[in-house]
Amino acid sequence: MTRPPLPPFTAETAAQKVRLAEDAWNSRNPDAVSLAYTPDSRWRNRSTFLTGRAEIVAFLSSKWAREQEYRLIKELWANTDARIAVRFAYEWRDDVGQWWRSYGNENWEFDEHGLMAVRHASINDLPIDETDRLFHWPQGRRPDDHPSLSDLEL
Repeated sequence: MTRPPLPPFTAETAAQKVRLAEDAWNSRNPDAVSLAYTPDSRWRNRSTFLTGRAEIVAFLSSKWAREQEYRLIKELWANTDARIAVRFAYEWRDDVGQWWRSYGNENWEFDEHGLMAVRHASINDLPIDETDRLFHWPQGRRPDDHPSLSDLEL
């Protein structure tokens, strides 16, 4: 199984890979998202360490049950042949109605088939008022004409 674009990445293909990842995560479908990772993919997400697709699916299922109305924007920060660095922000609401904006950085490493073998994510959460939300598109894929993180000065 391959997941184009494949390494070695150019700035253009790395940006494509980032948008594909954003689209997948905005689907909030843990099974579909897990297919972008190697069967033995290793993750660090905040202080949680995962290995393999089954753990990824369980983690994402729990995450998206807790993080309601999740909307994410990712942006390419840098890339090399098989690695991509990303910055991101997402907005979500908890079960008591508090809105949050979570900011972070990810480091990704891909195998030759374009599957992510390693993912390291550092994330900080900031409570926000509903009136401070910036991500208002309908649940799912971010529209192409929606501002980027840089456009929003995030």
